[in-house]
Amino acid sequence: QVQLVESGGGSVQAGGSLRLSCVASGSSIRFNAMGWYRQAPGKQRELVARITSAGYDTDYGDDVKGRFTISRDHAKNMVYLQMNNLKPEDTAVYYCNTYKTFTWNSAIDSWGQGTQVSVSS
Repeated sequence: QVQLVESGGGSVQAGGSLRLSCVASGSSIRFNAMGWYRQAPGKQRELVARITSAGYDTDYGDDVKGRFTISRDHAKNMVYLQMNNLKPEDTAVYYCNTYKTFTWNSAIDSWGQGTQVSVSS
């Protein structure tokens, strides 16, 4: 079973940027699609971004399109989420996840423990 650990969260003012990282251990994620979800207090967990195993295809939640970018580094077994022009409504715990196969059209397999992002106005 792969273990996922997120980092890079923190507090930032609106308009600022953060880069989240997710490192996988215990197994290679080279052949897995990967994703980022977030959950704000009192709300359901929602998709932020996802990327296929090869990295050629990406998908974003409507609220973050044009502001966030997902990428991956196979050599480092890592996935990143670059977040620009942050808004207070982006405040949430952000979770990294793996999918069972190379595409996100498969079940989610593993979750990280999450990293808190707080955006002030």
